[in-house]
Amino acid sequence: MSSNPVAETVSSLMPRAKEELTALVAFKSVADFDQFPRSESVGAANWIASALRAEGFQDVDLLDTPDGTQSVYGYLPGPKGAKTVLLYAHYDVQPPLDEAAWATPPFELTERDGRWYGRGAADCKGGVLMHLLALRALKADGGVPVHVKFIAEGSEEQGTGGLERYAEQHPELLAADTIVIGDAGNFRVGLPTVTSTLRGMTLVRVKVDTLEGNLHSGQFGGAAPDALAALIRVLDSLRAEDGSTTVDGLASDSAWEGLAYDEEQFRRDARVLDGVELIGSGSVADRIWARPAVTVLGIDCPPVVGATPSVQASARALVSLRVPPGVDAGEATKLLQAHLESRTPWGARVAVEQIGQGQAFRADTTSPAYQAMADAMAVAYPGEEMQYAGQGGSIPLCNTLAALYPRAEILLIGLSEPEAQIHAVNESVSPEELERLSVAEALFLRNYAAG
Repeated sequence: MSSNPVAETVSSLMPRAKEELTALVAFKSVADFDQFPRSESVGAANWIASALRAEGFQDVDLLDTPDGTQSVYGYLPGPKGAKTVLLYAHYDVQPPLDEAAWATPPFELTERDGRWYGRGAADCKGGVLMHLLALRALKADGGVPVHVKFIAEGSEEQGTGGLERYAEQHPELLAADTIVIGDAGNFRVGLPTVTSTLRGMTLVRVKVDTLEGNLHSGQFGGAAPDALAALIRVLDSLRAEDGSTTVDGLASDSAWEGLAYDEEQFRRDARVLDGVELIGSGSVADRIWARPAVTVLGIDCPPVVGATPSVQASARALVSLRVPPGVDAGEATKLLQAHLESRTPWGARVAVEQIGQGQAFRADTTSPAYQAMADAMAVAYPGEEMQYAGQGGSIPLCNTLAALYPRAEILLIGLSEPEAQIHAVNESVSPEELERLSVAEALFLRNYAAG
């Protein structure tokens, strides 16, 4: 990184950033209060609120959102007549999954092989630190040249829409000229990337019933309709022979125009086992950024240990469907429900319940904010040109903000590059990426203010 005051300040702040991220990661802030204490999320929210007050933010508040969680808000005034920028991150995290599979405890930030490991280190507590580092660097070098609104969501991973509904009820609160969503990531470490599209999603629970109760498989098996077998068959109907998603009536042939994703690189990023084929057709970018993708997230059925020789009377599954930009998530939900109902065999009773939904997003990459970010990235990543990539995941808040503030420019950056392994065991963040992106964000705010 070429020497400049902002970069030097961020570099000097990195030891402090590690200490702060260690403190923030220690909160088990999973917004599923059946699994984790609410006090852990409250503790993380209060930590962020205190950090904002220490930086001179005004009107710092813990917002009680309609889903029963809290988002942290603060306002940092800039020069009179300056533009307003909203900085977003979230402090809730995914559950750690199998804690025994972690090389180090998931809620203890641990340095190993040049990376910092811990749940939320990249997604997205590291994003909170990225914003703080950028603002601190600007304050040390002449001041923050824009008005800053800061929002840290408390339930993004749950998809329960609390902040979206709160924003709709208080539309003036998050109004801004530009919005920086710190919940995306570079295409790979060292390659500066903005995410220009997000897939939307729908989440449904499907339940199949065939009998009044379980039956002895020896006495009744072969004629009695097996609910688990029926569920397996209907779930299998969601994929073609090559693994492509096939929901009746839903187009699945769109092509991605932009950054290519090498297949061998994807195999390494996804840690595909040797000899196992990738699924679907078209380029990798087509499959993960431009086409729908179904995933069975879970199945309720007897575990292998303790199973009895029974024909199952009932079974259910949680099914996620990611939908690309240009496809309405509500319409996709209807098509998925109709598919599941029509493909259930043997006249079995089937019930489909919608659990969550979010629209896809496409940014306007021709806006002045994108040029300001490209110029900033060029300094933070010398010799690299800013790239535009899609992201297969969903951030429903993006569409809510785009609808509420149609004139606002929205940029997505962040720390969730492939090596971060977000949502998986051994999640980590690259401190070099945290440093470079903090520099890029600081320079972006300065460029944008001057533009």
